[in-house]
Amino acid sequence: MDLTPVLESLSEPTVLVIGGLVVGVTFGALAQQSRFCLRAAALEFSRRKPSDRLPIWLLAFSSAMIATQLLNMFGEIAADETRQLASPQSLSGALIGGLLFGTGMVMARGCASRLLVLSATGNLRALLSGLVFAVVAQSSLYGALKPMRDWLSGLWTTVDTGGNNLTSFLGLSEASIFLFGGLWLLAGLGFAWRNRSSIWQTVAAVGVGLTVPLALWFTTAMSRQAFDPVQIEGVTFTGPSADMLMLFLSAPFESLGFNSGLVPGVFLGSFVAALLTRQLVLQGFESGPSMARYLTGAALMGFGGMLAGGCAVGAGISGASLFAVTAWLTLIGIWLSAIVTDHVFKNAARKTNVRQSARLGGQQAAL
Repeated sequence: MDLTPVLESLSEPTVLVIGGLVVGVTFGALAQQSRFCLRAAALEFSRRKPSDRLPIWLLAFSSAMIATQLLNMFGEIAADETRQLASPQSLSGALIGGLLFGTGMVMARGCASRLLVLSATGNLRALLSGLVFAVVAQSSLYGALKPMRDWLSGLWTTVDTGGNNLTSFLGLSEASIFLFGGLWLLAGLGFAWRNRSSIWQTVAAVGVGLTVPLALWFTTAMSRQAFDPVQIEGVTFTGPSADMLMLFLSAPFESLGFNSGLVPGVFLGSFVAALLTRQLVLQGFESGPSMARYLTGAALMGFGGMLAGGCAVGAGISGASLFAVTAWLTLIGIWLSAIVTDHVFKNAARKTNVRQSARLGGQQAAL
């Protein structure tokens, strides 16, 4: 992709922001329409109640993986120059952070990207939870939580294992990689057909996944043609959310880049999609305890996502599509902790209902 004419008329930061905005608007609109959500997919799997959320996630996941590997094979993206593969990463942070993120995701009823998408449709629970997520992520990156994050991250790193490329460790061929991605794609299509997902929802889910290689493709092109160094990256929300928070709090236009357009782009895309389909609904917290659960979950996601080096999308799809070991550890941790947390909350709710029924029964007997 030749960006020379654009770079001659616009500054490099402006082009990066526009690119991030385009990717963000596309992701936000399609995620809102497809109802893309890792938490919902994990809970469907955990409860063995198949619906449309698991196939939506599988389709986004597999399409991102296949398209990313295709672009890498043809040299259109530089996978080896991405943060996940080019620099040492934390294995302990990936595992612990993934476990914390998965727990927080269930408590907050959505991952970082889902909170951003929902907040644009009028969900005030998601808006406040997203703000807490960004504050804790920023604190984990530069603030009071940074020493703890650094300590946990240093327990076990890819320096100890000799790298972070899963394909190298397993000796995977290009054919086996595409076969692996194709199996996930077929599984997603099969579940979508079984649960009678609409064609539009299926197409939108694939579109969500394709925004990851689109981001990698654009940032790779910028890294090759821009004068200043450009980080090659996919779609992620932990670091960008923290950066966006500081952009509002610090001097304007101090450090604009791809992520400066990504986050507001997702919000804008989701808002427009909800507006056009009449899905804008103002929602708030139901009670004090529910508010405490949401905000606690958001805080766990903020610290866990920064510790893991990515969120459910940043690690779970972008990093996994690059076959980074740490990303797969994070993804596994998110799934496992989400399933366990869901069972814990279900059992607690069941016991509460039993106690309330027994109390009501005793009151009626006394009457």
